[in-house]
Amino acid sequence: MEILRANDVSFEYDAPEEGKPAVKAVKNVSLSVQQGEFLCILGHNGSGKSTFIKLLNGLYLPKSGSVTVGVWDTTDESHTWDIRQKVGMIFQNPDNQIVATVVEEDVAFGLENMGVEPAEIRRRVDKALSTVNMTEYAKQSPSRLSGGQKQRVAIAGVLAMKPDVLLMDEPTAMLDPSGRKEVMDTVEQLNREKGLTVVLVTHFMEEAMRADRLCVMEKGSIVLEGTPREVFAQTETVKALGLDVPPMLELSERLKNDGIAVRGDPMTIEEMAQELCRLKSEI
Repeated sequence: MEILRANDVSFEYDAPEEGKPAVKAVKNVSLSVQQGEFLCILGHNGSGKSTFIKLLNGLYLPKSGSVTVGVWDTTDESHTWDIRQKVGMIFQNPDNQIVATVVEEDVAFGLENMGVEPAEIRRRVDKALSTVNMTEYAKQSPSRLSGGQKQRVAIAGVLAMKPDVLLMDEPTAMLDPSGRKEVMDTVEQLNREKGLTVVLVTHFMEEAMRADRLCVMEKGSIVLEGTPREVFAQTETVKALGLDVPPMLELSERLKNDGIAVRGDPMTIEEMAQELCRLKSEI
């Protein structure tokens, strides 16, 4: 079932200086997101991906075309809060989303603003913290947490509001590898086990490989779309767009160029290990 739709959407920023043309960030993009899908949007800096994701919950409104969340158009101000509750947003820097001095109070912040009853707030906060494996930190100050833990608290704050969709704009860009893994493991669990729809913007290829579908943006338009395997198999095109390919796929290409008969396109360490074992057994 479709949960988000962008129909021929365009967006431009105001001109940086008088007499200068407006900056066209998104150009005639159409995209449908299905309930329970894990969609990843890729693109180099300036490709329009972060602008586009902000159109999906009405943070930005299209200059032309339309964005719908379920049956609601994001330009309909009477449903702005319905849309924001249905589609939660996680940004790059978790410090910018944490507003309280105690973890559980931060998770409760959005619910208090919504006027949720105290007993229900308690129940939702406990459940959200448990979902992201942060229950033991409920009474701690966010300032004492690692970057990955802070981002998981930010995710809990959104989950407490019971969204159907989680939009994530490069949520691991400021984290170390350990923090990135913590956050992505949590996101993948929410998607696979809880059925939460996820739209992720990232520049880390190992994160993109976890998705069901990839969209690659260039100059405000979608230029490639498909499963991670379908997209990354177009190695030269992906590189020409200023993106990396998964390390194991890069290794596979090098081995093939050296005359080693690697089968298919191994993309993960596990797949490459299996293929190398097969090659060894045939020596």
